[in-house]
Amino acid sequence: MREQFGLRPKQQSIMYKTLYPPAYNQIPLPHKYKMPDFTKFSGQGEVSTMEHVNRFLLQLGEAGNQCALRVRLFSLFLSGSAFAWFTTLPANSILHWADLERQFHQFFYSGVTELKLTDLTGLRQRNDESVAAFIQRFRDVKNHCYSLILSDQQLADAAFNGLLPHIKDKYASQEFESTS
Repeated sequence: MREQFGLRPKQQSIMYKTLYPPAYNQIPLPHKYKMPDFTKFSGQGEVSTMEHVNRFLLQLGEAGNQCALRVRLFSLFLSGSAFAWFTTLPANSILHWADLERQFHQFFYSGVTELKLTDLTGLRQRNDESVAAFIQRFRDVKNHCYSLILSDQQLADAAFNGLLPHIKDKYASQEFESTS
């Protein structure tokens, strides 16, 4: 009946909004750049946001050298509730990669606590644990010490100190340069 009188429902135009400036869409990808198959972050699971951001930056490769491309491509790295969070950010609210990264960490902080030097130096090889298994456990703990900066030699010394006494005695005359 409304249409009889020239009344039509208002058409809603839904436009995609970007949380970054539109100019970011004009920045070209590096020459012959092949878009990687990103590891997705859904906001679920036990992997820290630090690990996901680092993986994203590594996967970006050469495109990661530009702040604007990091911001523009970040949504390709998200799925599920993480992508839903991303779409709720206000239009033009992110100008720099540091802003997006900070908001991402704040929203998805998973409670994974950063381990400290004492966690690393306190590791001890278990009686029933092989040297290889102990070194792998040492590396795993080191990977959760996000802000710890030690040389390869210092890491090797810390790992060596955690070995069982009879194994340390066996290798005491050798020098180790890294845990890799």
